[in-house]
Amino acid sequence: MKLQANLLLLLTSVIWGFGFIAQRLGMDHIGPYSFNVFRFLLGALSLLPLVYFLGRKKTGQAKAGKPFWVIGGLAGLVLFGGATLQQVGLLYTTAGKAGFITGLYLVIVPLIGFCLRQKIDKLTIAGALIATYGLYLLSITEGFNIGRGDTLVLIGAFFWAVHVQVVGYAAKYELDPLKLAILQYLICAGLNLVLALFLEEFSIQATLDASYAILYAGLVSVGVAYTLQIVAQKHVDPSRAAILLSLEAVFAVLAGWLMLDELLNSRESWGCILMFAGMMLSQLPGLGSKKEGPSPD
Repeated sequence: MKLQANLLLLLTSVIWGFGFIAQRLGMDHIGPYSFNVFRFLLGALSLLPLVYFLGRKKTGQAKAGKPFWVIGGLAGLVLFGGATLQQVGLLYTTAGKAGFITGLYLVIVPLIGFCLRQKIDKLTIAGALIATYGLYLLSITEGFNIGRGDTLVLIGAFFWAVHVQVVGYAAKYELDPLKLAILQYLICAGLNLVLALFLEEFSIQATLDASYAILYAGLVSVGVAYTLQIVAQKHVDPSRAAILLSLEAVFAVLAGWLMLDELLNSRESWGCILMFAGMMLSQLPGLGSKKEGPSPD
């Protein structure tokens, strides 16, 4: 069963990697905020059947009091920050580079934990330094300038890292992860709607032209992949799952090359290799843990 679970997590990383292509292509027709509105609204709706069927099998009921709304609201705000910065950043950078920079949240999470007085391993520190140098090669030019898109995606990676910490905190209250996901998706969609109403023009035809990208990003990347992650992580410990899911960055580069003719020069390629090595190294300390269970997100 573990082999099947690992394959499901690998499939999830493939779906998420190619999701960056959908995010890029969708913005050929509609703005980034409108795209996020449809993406996360559709993602929330796609999880409703899963909540219904899993709810029928549960004998108990997950708590849904004040902690649910407070933590869910905070998670939605942080998700809005990460998703919106990433989506806008994709206007100015490639899908492959965005995938790798976003993946830095794997390194940032334990560093934030260190600031919160959580233990941090020496391998994690080494991984962070290697990944940082990889980011330098990938995104910073010889004039020590970093592109606008890379900057936005990098700031978004910090939001993704905070999001992992917030959702991880929710585990202390035994909150239903699916219902929590739906709440934060709806909040993210709502906040993007406010920005879209003020900053973008709505067109039914443009939305229809972007429908395939929206369906993939919302239904497949959120609904299907999230379900696969939940099913698989019942049989794989969180640290190993994080390594498999981080392959999303590699598949983002592959997808960009196959579908958008995005190419990396030798400097950027070495940056990707070092970033991936650092991300993997930062996950090694957790492999010694015998505890298994679903990840915070």
